[in-house]
Amino acid sequence: MDSFWEFFWWTVSIFFFMAYLIVLFNVIVDLFRDHELSGWLKAVWVFFLILLPVLTSLIYLVSRGGGMARRSAAQMQEAKAQTDAYIREVAASPADQIASAKALLDSGAITPDEFDRLKAKALA
Repeated sequence: MDSFWEFFWWTVSIFFFMAYLIVLFNVIVDLFRDHELSGWLKAVWVFFLILLPVLTSLIYLVSRGGGMARRSAAQMQEAKAQTDAYIREVAASPADQIASAKALLDSGAITPDEFDRLKAKALA
């Protein structure tokens, strides 16, 4: 880099290239997240993303941006629900863990040795 301005424009071009890659990646991820779109239409979108990437990305964002936001929000809600369920399971009190292990023992799903191990783990 011979001058400040060459460095500046190089930095700006790298920024826009990275922004373009992020948009392109998000469009491709959203295409395959959408279960309502047929495989053939997905293939057409990918074909045009390869052929005319910038124009196709802009058209996709304008025409399907609302659905893209809804699918993203639904995925985030599902991930949050799974995380909350996992936290409830892990953070359950020892009494709750022992009670659920006892219910498994009574139903015959686990052996008395497994019950004793679960009980010891809950009390640890």
